[in-house]
Amino acid sequence: MNEELQKLINNLIQIEHVSSTLYLAMSAHMGKLNLTGMAHWLRLQSEEERTHMLTLIDYVVDKDGTVTLSSIPAQPSDFGTPLETFQRVFAHEQMVTNSYRQAYNYVNRIDPQASVIIQDFLREQIDEEAQSQTIVNRLKLAGNNPSALLLLDQELGQRKNGAAAGTPAAG
Repeated sequence: MNEELQKLINNLIQIEHVSSTLYLAMSAHMGKLNLTGMAHWLRLQSEEERTHMLTLIDYVVDKDGTVTLSSIPAQPSDFGTPLETFQRVFAHEQMVTNSYRQAYNYVNRIDPQASVIIQDFLREQIDEEAQSQTIVNRLKLAGNNPSALLLLDQELGQRKNGAAAGTPAAG
């Protein structure tokens, strides 16, 4: 495996590792607020990011590369209101999309196999951003209405692994 490609994919592994930890911390925060549906949604999101990380690790290992797992920063324990939390989710997903876009632009020129894997993740980012943006928009609509917030919390609690993309309950 080309050293530059190995470094690039190890960077993506790090991003997915941080994402998983970030969403797990957010899940704990929502749980503390008794918003168990949002906590559930974020925990499944954390698991999904971990799966992405493992896929990338397997690719590096299968190509006889070296995986470098770096330390990850500590996550806060308070993310503010549900709206503030999901605004942070959306911003984070935009950063992830940008990272994969840059990786794809580089890898597409040097390694067609790696570009297919990265393109799959880049394609998935369309749904990741859309889902988090939808949740942000719905939280804005809910405003300070506790009934609307609890209804959205209940809906997000319906998320299952592998649920249909495009809905707030999806993953």
